[in-house]
Amino acid sequence: MQGLTKAPAPRPGVLDIEAYVPGKSHAPAGVRLHKLSSNETPLGPSPHVSAAIAEASRHLELYPDPQASALKAALAERYGLNPQRIVCGNGSDEVLSLLAQTYLHDGDEGIYTEHGFLLHRTAILATGATAVMAPERDAHVDVDAILERVTARTRMVYIANPGNPTGTYVPFDEIRRLHAGLPADCVLVLDAAYAEYVRRNDYEAGIELVSSVDNVVMTRTFSKIHGLASLRVGWMYVPEGIADAVERIRGPFNLNALGIAAAAAAIRDRAHVERTVEHNNGWIVRLTEAFEGLGLRVSPSVTNFVLIHFPQTPGKGAAEADAFLTERGYILRRVGGYGFPNALRMTIGSDEANEGVVAALTEFLGR
Repeated sequence: MQGLTKAPAPRPGVLDIEAYVPGKSHAPAGVRLHKLSSNETPLGPSPHVSAAIAEASRHLELYPDPQASALKAALAERYGLNPQRIVCGNGSDEVLSLLAQTYLHDGDEGIYTEHGFLLHRTAILATGATAVMAPERDAHVDVDAILERVTARTRMVYIANPGNPTGTYVPFDEIRRLHAGLPADCVLVLDAAYAEYVRRNDYEAGIELVSSVDNVVMTRTFSKIHGLASLRVGWMYVPEGIADAVERIRGPFNLNALGIAAAAAAIRDRAHVERTVEHNNGWIVRLTEAFEGLGLRVSPSVTNFVLIHFPQTPGKGAAEADAFLTERGYILRRVGGYGFPNALRMTIGSDEANEGVVAALTEFLGR
């Protein structure tokens, strides 16, 4: 009918999602850039990755393997897994979203935590389900707060373990307690993007729990410790029933051939991973001590970043510190969208970058 002004309308929940705002990635003209805003590794990928990419690039005219079989085989070999229970994705973002698309719909509820990865809430809302926020306690996931919000409509719970941007973690006894308190038809998603950095006796990424129950999933990424962020490779280990369901909606060519080859080479290079962990964990201690020595509070981190909390003193807050650092080429991440309006998240960078941030903040706080 003429005169009507109707337009296509997105499904309920979509317009409640805040569009993703990436961290800054540019320094002022003429200033050397130290990008410490996206949790990228300063050591780059394994040296074996380049050769794997070169070999894969010889046949760019061919479609990639829709099952990413070479990558699944490498992951199964590395972690002792059943390859039939591995689902690969275009970064862990895709597998996190595929889970929501498979198991959530209008009328359901999905739980995410107060300072958790923003995509968890987005994935829930994009399905038309209701996103329920569980508060954290001192930047730590609070299992009791999650269990208090479980209802008959709860179908999914997302946990970032370790957390981003907090850097804190949940001991695995607490994860098991959480799982025991959830309904059997609720999927517990353990987002373990930073698992390789953790060196704590009471931490587990989730493989053992996934292997023994029917409603727990563990997701991982190659973007962090493996240094393949630009290739977008993620994966998850899941029960057989969840693998069967998710594979029915996963796009057949969601990983490209270069990403598959690069990730398979990266996962086999344990020495490079250990070098990266050694660099990272040494600097976590040094930076925490340096920032606390300046009077700043730092959340305890087991990841490749630190969350720095600034004072309420006028002119000495996170916004002013961010501007001061940016002028000198040090790009950190504002985390107001995660519930920390007066904090900055700093990726562990090169020796030069880390030392430069300490020197710059010393100057900033002493002005």
